[in-house]
Formats: sequence, C-alpha cells, structure tokens
Amino acid sequence: MSASKAAHLRLDNGVYVPTVACFTAEDEIDAAATEKHLVRLINAGVTGVVVHGSNGEAVHLSRDERIAIIRIARDTILQELSGNKFPLIAGCGAQSTRETITLCVDASKAGATHALILPPSYYGSLIPDSLVVQYFQDVADKSPIPIIVYNFPAAASGRDLSSDVILEIAQHPNVVGVKLTCGNTGKLARIAAECPSGFFVGGGSADFILQGHIVGANGTISGLANLCPRACLHIMELADQGLFKEAREVQAVVAKADWVAIRTGFVGVKTAMGHFVGYGGRPRMPCVGPTHKEAQSIVDGFQAVMELEATLMR
Repeated sequence: MSASKAAHLRLDNGVYVPTVACFTAEDEIDAAATEKHLVRLINAGVTGVVVHGSNGEAVHLSRDERIAIIRIARDTILQELSGNKFPLIAGCGAQSTRETITLCVDASKAGATHALILPPSYYGSLIPDSLVVQYFQDVADKSPIPIIVYNFPAAASGRDLSSDVILEIAQHPNVVGVKLTCGNTGKLARIAAECPSGFFVGGGSADFILQGHIVGANGTISGLANLCPRACLHIMELADQGLFKEAREVQAVVAKADWVAIRTGFVGVKTAMGHFVGYGGRPRMPCVGPTHKEAQSIVDGFQAVMELEATLMR
C-alpha cells in the first residue's frame, strides 16, 4: 500500500468499540443480533468498530466465520451510513507472519478497512524486540489495509511492548495507530508526543479515557463501550469543552463499571447486554455464562453507568 493511500485511511479521533461476537442457541453466528448491535453503536455516534478483538472471541472463530462477520458488519455499515467514512477494524493477529498476512488479506476482501494486530507471543523467548519490529514491518509491507498495533500483555503471554518499540514500528507508513490495553498512561504520553503526524494513539480500556485524553490520546478502543458508548464519548466531549470537573464525574462512573468488565471479561459484558439491551448471547465453550447469582452481581455493577447512558441517549 502506498503512503498516500495509508494516510487517507488514518483514524479520526473518537471512541471505537471492540464488539462482542453474537451466537445463536445453535452456536452459529447470529447475523440479526450482530446487525442490531452495530446499528445501536452507529446511532450512538461512535467513530468506528472493531470485530475479532478480545471482546469478539477472535480465538473462538474459524477463518470462514471471521470473514462472515466482517461481511455482515460491512453490509450493515453501508446500509446505515450510505458510504460515509466509518472504520471497520478487524483483528488479524496470528503467531506467524504468513498467517497474519493471510488474515489481513481476508479481512480486506471481506470489507474491513484496518487490521488490529497483537505481537507474536507463543515462542516469546525466541522473539526479541527486534524480531517483533520486523514482524510488524513485514506484515505492514504485505497487508492491503493499514494496521494498528495491539499492545495487550494479558493476551500476548505477558509481552508488553515498550514505547521505544512501538515508536519504531510506527515509522512504517502502513502502520497507523496503536491500542494500549496495557493501561500505561506514561507510555501513552510518550508515544503521543513522539509518533508520526496522524498516528492514532488510543487507550484500550474505558477506565482511563480522560487520563489518556489529557496526555494526548486520540481516543479509546474500549470494550465497555458495547454497553455505554455515549458515556464514553461524553467524557471526551466534556474534556474538549474544558469541563474537567464534569468529565471526572462521568469518568468515575465509567471506571467503576469498567472494573466489573475487567473482572468478568467479555462474558460479563455479554451478560449485561442481554439484560440491558436484549441481546448478546452466551460465550463459546469452554467459556461459560455466569450463575444466576453472578449474573445479578454483574447487572448491579453496570446499573449506574447504564442509567447515565439512558440520560445521554435522550
């Protein structure tokens, strides 16, 4: 991909939602629920969506299912927005350079605009930082869509990319952003200060949207936004207006809810979605849904932020 084309596909500031994967009772892709969820997020005003991330059970999906979900998302976006720019980011990370490139090609053909990629980690002791940089450069050379670095140590056998490594990767013209689920706002500040112009720097959790915004983040890619996209957006809107006291108050409500999401993972988010918005579905095995008591605790933990969300959606 040329540098000029990559520049055209750089990400705008805002809230991006790593969507959950919806399954039917027969454990097949639930196209209707997927469409319904995307419409809800688009109507809430989010800037873009991610499929096949950690919240999207990427590791539970076959190659064909990945392609099918991207196509459903693409068709829904086109129907709702009639061609307006709306990034559709697909998780494409794999353990080999070859497979990662294949997933990027698949994603592009199916309609994704960007690829989100974890560093290889299974053979972590054999892959020093220099080879991680090489991995991203090689993928970026061959990917038909721009890529976003996904720094999530918990999903990468503990590998936590430093700001130096990320900034080196960021020099490639087809690498257009980073998602920092590590939660390190110092690292975020360093990258935001030194990255190339137009490079998207986003936090990966909703509990530090305001903190990240203050030190230079371009937005957030947060799983909690599946439930409360408007609340997440509102934090940035208030900060942009200089209303930091009000922004802190909203951030406090969001951070409390995000702690529930962090502790219960995508299972908790899907459970809460089933209660509050009427869809979501169970996870794929070997993951299982919560007990009745656990589900009630999850719902109670999200109650305040969903009440706030309801007021913001009026």
